[in-house]
Amino acid sequence: MTGKKKIGIVGGMGPMATVYLFQKIVENTESPDDQGHIRIFIDNCPQIPDRTRAISRGDHTPAQMILSCAKGLAGQGADMILMPCNTAHYFYEEVQKDLSVELVNMIDETARSLAEQKVHTAGLLATTGTVNANLYQKYCEKRGIGILLPDKEEQDAVMDFIYSGVKASNWTYDVKALRRAAEHLLERGASTLILGCTEIPVGFHMFGLDLPGVDTLEVLARAAVVKAGYRLNGSCLS
Repeated sequence: MTGKKKIGIVGGMGPMATVYLFQKIVENTESPDDQGHIRIFIDNCPQIPDRTRAISRGDHTPAQMILSCAKGLAGQGADMILMPCNTAHYFYEEVQKDLSVELVNMIDETARSLAEQKVHTAGLLATTGTVNANLYQKYCEKRGIGILLPDKEEQDAVMDFIYSGVKASNWTYDVKALRRAAEHLLERGASTLILGCTEIPVGFHMFGLDLPGVDTLEVLARAAVVKAGYRLNGSCLS
């Protein structure tokens, strides 16, 4: 195991996204047996305050609880920390500066992946907190990638999909409004969608939404596998 690194996941933002990230790491790791997989520590802490409310309304910041979880994982032996919540990256610098190990930046990794795929314009499906904080705009525009945003009504539909559909585990949720919002971004010129809230790729799988999109959790999982010193599973079709 020389040179291999262990991963820590600050989970609970939300719980289903945490499970999905763990699954993606396992699927994307090349290993002939159980013993060849990555050691992963998970702190599933759904009590972390809501990130969008913290940004939009000035509610209690989640940064200190995220940092506490991350330090606990590092104390258990994690060599890097993953945070499966796009909106939480608003607090990235605040957390990373007091952390002794790398906090892998999912938004930066996604922007890099888009650039490698030669995407010039992408449509963003994300929380209002992520949109208003210009998180993807900042990282993508540095790489020459334009970002298209939903209009107000469409953004409301995205938020409802995230909270009333996926976070609520509502398997009977009507996805028509979300689908219209996504299709409108593609009609306006986006070549792909950024699934920029970790509940959105989960929701795409839950409801069988077949639209072109970059799964930010998949990007994070693959980046983590490589950073941990493991080979990517070339047979993974996810």
